[in-house]
Amino acid sequence: MKRIEKCMTGCSQANLADILEVAARAALKAGKILRDLYGQPHQVRYKGDIDMVTEADLSSEKVILDILDKTPINAKIIAEESQSTYNEIPTNPVWIIDPLDGTTNFVHGFPWFAVSIAYAKEGRGLVGVIYCPMQDELFCGCLGSGAWLNGKSIKVSGISTLGKSLLATGFPYNIHQKSAKVIAALKAVLIKAQGIRRAGAAAIDLAYVACGRLEGFWEINLKPWDTAAGQLLLEEAGGKLSDFKSNNYSPFIPELLATNGLIHKELVSVIRSSTLV
Repeated sequence: MKRIEKCMTGCSQANLADILEVAARAALKAGKILRDLYGQPHQVRYKGDIDMVTEADLSSEKVILDILDKTPINAKIIAEESQSTYNEIPTNPVWIIDPLDGTTNFVHGFPWFAVSIAYAKEGRGLVGVIYCPMQDELFCGCLGSGAWLNGKSIKVSGISTLGKSLLATGFPYNIHQKSAKVIAALKAVLIKAQGIRRAGAAAIDLAYVACGRLEGFWEINLKPWDTAAGQLLLEEAGGKLSDFKSNNYSPFIPELLATNGLIHKELVSVIRSSTLV
């Protein structure tokens, strides 16, 4: 718990420190469930052609919701598996939860998945937590106070050119219908960047940009629970997020371009040159 305490100490607002503690504790407990179930036979059902949900997603989400329900924090819930519908961008306090980002990886025994929990108000992220259970890496961010990995302060990389940048991308669940546009963007960036990784968990990709392991990330058709915590982490680490036209980003916008800030303009230009926009 010392890593949580270090992050709480770094939060400039006591109320946000308390919220961060709750989110981090919930993420760690949910992550333990995922770690214990990893490598076991799974009960899998499909929400779409390739979009899966397992007993691990549901168990992880239940643990998180149980913890949040026992706190005095009054906030609505947006959670991928049980409370995923919303009619408009919420302005009241809200928890935005992905109990298992990277379900396909989890099912296949590929150890790249995470728990993602954000707390937002008036459309603005205030606290973000991403926990990678197989690596035991806990990323935390607090508005106006910074971002941390296992209690140590993090910041984006200082690489300033696309040609020296390692990037990440993702493919939407409806890739079969949008493959031409997605591949066009991939090709446009591939010939400009040093390298591209596609590992299949947007929350981790954003956390990796925040801590300087990647310089940028882009994807379409994302949901709020994929990016809300990562947005807060990345902004607090000095990065930048936008849509593909460089407009302001919100987790309720389905396209995301995120960078260390230094290569943002260049990556936007390359993406816009493809047929994706």
